[in-house]
Amino acid sequence: MLQVNFIRENKERVLAGLKTRNYAGARLEIVDQVLALDDRRKSTQTELDTILAANNKLSKEIGGLYKAGKRTEAEGLKAQVESQKGKVKELESAMRQIKEDLTNGLLEIPNVPNPKVPAGNTDEDNEVLQDWAGDLPDMGDKAQPHWELGEKYNLFDFGLGAKITGAGFPLFRGKGARLQRGLINFFLDEAHKAGYEEIIPPLLVNEDSARATGQLPDKEGQMYHATKDNLYLIPTAEVPVTNVYRDVIINEKDFPIKMTGHTPCFRREAGSYGKDTKGLNRVHQFDKVEIVQIVHPEKSYDVLQEMLNHVEGLLQKLELPYRILTLCGGDLGFTSALTYDFEVYSAAQKRWLEVSSVSNFETYQSNRLKVRYKGADKKTHLAHTLNGSALALARIVAALLENNQTEEGIKLPKALHSYVGMEVIC
Repeated sequence: MLQVNFIRENKERVLAGLKTRNYAGARLEIVDQVLALDDRRKSTQTELDTILAANNKLSKEIGGLYKAGKRTEAEGLKAQVESQKGKVKELESAMRQIKEDLTNGLLEIPNVPNPKVPAGNTDEDNEVLQDWAGDLPDMGDKAQPHWELGEKYNLFDFGLGAKITGAGFPLFRGKGARLQRGLINFFLDEAHKAGYEEIIPPLLVNEDSARATGQLPDKEGQMYHATKDNLYLIPTAEVPVTNVYRDVIINEKDFPIKMTGHTPCFRREAGSYGKDTKGLNRVHQFDKVEIVQIVHPEKSYDVLQEMLNHVEGLLQKLELPYRILTLCGGDLGFTSALTYDFEVYSAAQKRWLEVSSVSNFETYQSNRLKVRYKGADKKTHLAHTLNGSALALARIVAALLENNQTEEGIKLPKALHSYVGMEVIC
């Protein structure tokens, strides 16, 4: 979340950022509400400190009077201190409520968009940063979508997944399972080569972890919630992996911190039924390899470009047509300052599929996480956090099947031959 001092010192910038995100009218009032709460916090704290300081002074005087045998005077001052105890309790209770209201208010304010974020309302307003330079694959009218190819080659089964769990939980089998496993290992090996430490995290997180990375309160309706234990199934490895450094003060010399993790991801996708949900396009459980970096603020946008290059390299090795989009204000994630999406072209569906988001959160996550570092000035400062999908498997599988279908079978890109143990799925 944003720091209240940042909001106070950059009020117009924050309001402009909210407008870029299409906040208007009453939604903008949260900024003034937060500043008013902070003013109340300061004045209440001042009043409380004044009373406590006066009581401390009187308590010292009382002790001296007792020692001097001036009991009557001491008792009078003691009664004066006692009379203030009710006021102290009242102010302490008010402070707790003000701090809670202030925190809740700050949680409602999203990150300030980077100036590169274009205006816009929906994903249709996202800007193409880098378009595919070559010809898009044309498989002809007889091209089969991946759900038909999956059935043809017995790669996955939506019916069995629905029987076991429900709609949106595909079951991979045989060569389809080998393809999944091969892709996961390929992505992890590439991340290892790029210097990322591999993490195998828990798949459920507590409320503090979900709040620290911004899933709560913004996305609680999208997460599966184990209510009895108050734990959440992770929507992405970003959540547990980034929380490795929650409440940690980092040595500046240890930057950059680079972590990667493969996990299943669980998303309820509430409200998305009927929207591009065919096959693997939108499912409730899918595998993904995530890359996370925690870095010095001065380096974060260089690191963002480095992460873009990493994801781009994966797609080039998979020989998939791709493009890069800059997300507009209306499509930008709540916690992100700047996000780039990678999309691959699906030849049979004749449409682009999102397979990766790469984001810089600046200090928004680290303020919630309390991820700090000691600078050369010996003071602690908030680090910057970034993450990216490298890559999400469901749609990658869809594009690989559709773009590489031939009469002989699915011809896999060379980079996957050793990982999958075959060159053609047939």
